[in-house]
Amino acid sequence: MSWMFLICAGAFEVVGVTGLNMIRQKKSVLTFSVFILGLAASFTFLSLAMQSLPMGTAYAIWTGIGTVGSGLVGILFYEESKSWKRLLFMAMVLSAAVGLKLIG
Repeated sequence: MSWMFLICAGAFEVVGVTGLNMIRQKKSVLTFSVFILGLAASFTFLSLAMQSLPMGTAYAIWTGIGTVGSGLVGILFYEESKSWKRLLFMAMVLSAAVGLKLIG
């Protein structure tokens, strides 16, 4: 169950970061709500995951999911660069997270 909590934490991290980008574009109650609720849910799920996962593993995977997820949201919805180098390094982050899951 801890791994599911960690995946949820990473997904909500992406929601929170997307909310931050939305605030940059337009300040409103909705954009601030997306930001605050996304990060609050992210930290809640991260703390639940850390009850049975090592802190270093949980944090590394949480940030990896957030990094790759935010990068993909940027590519898909905000016309950010789709260069092969960027995609390669995102794949490397994801593979490191999988490696941590396999050994942890």
